[in-house]
Amino acid sequence: MLELMEWLAEHGVTTVVKVDGDRMVERRAAWMVIVSGGALGKDSFFRADLATPEACLDSLLAHLEGKGLLPFA
Repeated sequence: MLELMEWLAEHGVTTVVKVDGDRMVERRAAWMVIVSGGALGKDSFFRADLATPEACLDSLLAHLEGKGLLPFA
């Protein structure tokens, strides 16, 4: 995940990954990833709230692929 975040930053994309302790205790989707800007375009904003960091990563990679951005390709 850190390598992907660095790659995104090198392409001007702001990335936030968060785990919410309150949601975790409540057994809700505690992991969140947000990306915006840079190579994604001015009006692009993506957010996923999911149960695991792996699910967030998978969701983010699918979003990036849909935008034509293929990290490490």
